[in-house]
Amino acid sequence: MKHRYLTFDCYGTLVDWKAGIEAGLRSALGEIRVGGQELLRAYVEAEQKEESGYKKYREVLRDTAVSLSGTLGRKVDLGAASAFAGSVPDWPAFGDTERFLKEMGARGYKRYILSNVDDDLLEGTIRRNGLEVDGFVTAEQIGSYKPRPGHWTEFMARTGARREEVLRVAQSVFHDIIPTQRLGIESVWVNRYREPLPADASPGLIVDSLAELSGIID
Repeated sequence: MKHRYLTFDCYGTLVDWKAGIEAGLRSALGEIRVGGQELLRAYVEAEQKEESGYKKYREVLRDTAVSLSGTLGRKVDLGAASAFAGSVPDWPAFGDTERFLKEMGARGYKRYILSNVDDDLLEGTIRRNGLEVDGFVTAEQIGSYKPRPGHWTEFMARTGARREEVLRVAQSVFHDIIPTQRLGIESVWVNRYREPLPADASPGLIVDSLAELSGIID
């Protein structure tokens, strides 16, 4: 087995980030005038701006929701925005996630989540969805957000893993695939949302799901 460590992004790869965001906003706000891809595009742009400097991810989520007031067609006050931020552990895991993580553990892989999130939100997600992992690195622990390299630097320092032993498994090209190729770490792009591959990205493998990856990873 060439790779000993599988590192995952959580939201978008293990957990349905898109469905969670929309459900969380609707739960906190009631009716909103956009949804689907239109909402996701607006959300991604707004969140990336909020992550330009470090603040806790709850604050990123809250401030992103407030900044979307015009897009959503209603004023988002701090109470509703904070309720949205607290919805993260309720976001649903993809149907193949729990089984895949268990199978990879049984095959001898070490499984780590490297995520742009706070500890308590990720811990809630892990508990609620029964995610079997060996450890995690969060933005809260290192004080920076991907695509900056701090998550990988900290992961390598904690585990002693060498680059050639690590396989990055992730949905976000911007946050994960491009940064890891710059670091010389192999990656699998899990194209959950059937998006085109940007010209500057070159993952070693492209799959549509973790279930597909399970059959070919070894």
